[in-house]
Amino acid sequence: MIEGQPSATAFRVAMRRAAHQLLDKPLIFEDPLALVIVGGDRGSVLARDELSRADSPGGEAIRAFLAARSRFAEDRLAAAVARGVRHVVVLGAGLETFAYRNPYADQDVVVFEVDHPATQAWKRERLAATGITVPETVTYVPIDFSTDRLDEKLVEAGLDPNVPAFFSWLGVAPYLSEEAITSTLGIIAARPGGSEVVFDYAESPEKLTLLQRLAFTTLAGRTASLGEPFVTFFRPDDLAGRLAALGFSSIEDRSGPDLGQLYLGGPSALDRAAIGHVVAAIRMAESASGTIEAATAA
Repeated sequence: MIEGQPSATAFRVAMRRAAHQLLDKPLIFEDPLALVIVGGDRGSVLARDELSRADSPGGEAIRAFLAARSRFAEDRLAAAVARGVRHVVVLGAGLETFAYRNPYADQDVVVFEVDHPATQAWKRERLAATGITVPETVTYVPIDFSTDRLDEKLVEAGLDPNVPAFFSWLGVAPYLSEEAITSTLGIIAARPGGSEVVFDYAESPEKLTLLQRLAFTTLAGRTASLGEPFVTFFRPDDLAGRLAALGFSSIEDRSGPDLGQLYLGGPSALDRAAIGHVVAAIRMAESASGTIEAATAA
């Protein structure tokens, strides 16, 4: 990010999420606030330059992956709530809307939105300008990751360190160093058993075909021009090993084509989301005997 400015990619992601509501059938992910928070209607959203090519193969694949990763995260959250988790942390919240349509509010599920101060201030301006109500179940946690510790800031904001929490961390890891990713996962892994993290990552573009690599290079160039270049890539087997070493279990890794099979039941635009992955990992729980056991959903 450019210091003192909100995330530029956060707005692009929000616009593509809005475009998904308009262009794609069947919907992978339904978000009734997606159009509202960007302050647009069908005409204004589709007229934007970055979405004027939204029906191209590359644009459709990106939209589909962004929708699928959100669906996957919220499906995993539903399972976490069913097993008793009541604290949700959205890392790098951007213009994510879950906290403002929280279907579990009557079950005392609360949301902590964590983001860079400039991006968070911009989001709160967007919420006010578009008339989206901020419920009492939302707590904002501004954080400068270059100087602040995530665990300390969450405690200051009121998140009890002794209860399990669900962390949604989408659209962030590829822009961070490997050290920063590992540090954040370590903080989550230090929480009580039953805590869970869902995040996305990119595989190395070396596996791509020539046409796919050209499309990726174009996308990477756009994000870099916005001051937010792709930094880190992982191999699935290597990442799974790292997560297990940190104390995570029940590791579920879904590629773009996997998500297509899960949500659309066959060939789809997600088959072209070749390097995008989304992962869910649950923190192991200690048994009464002191041994470590995998936490399982109810």
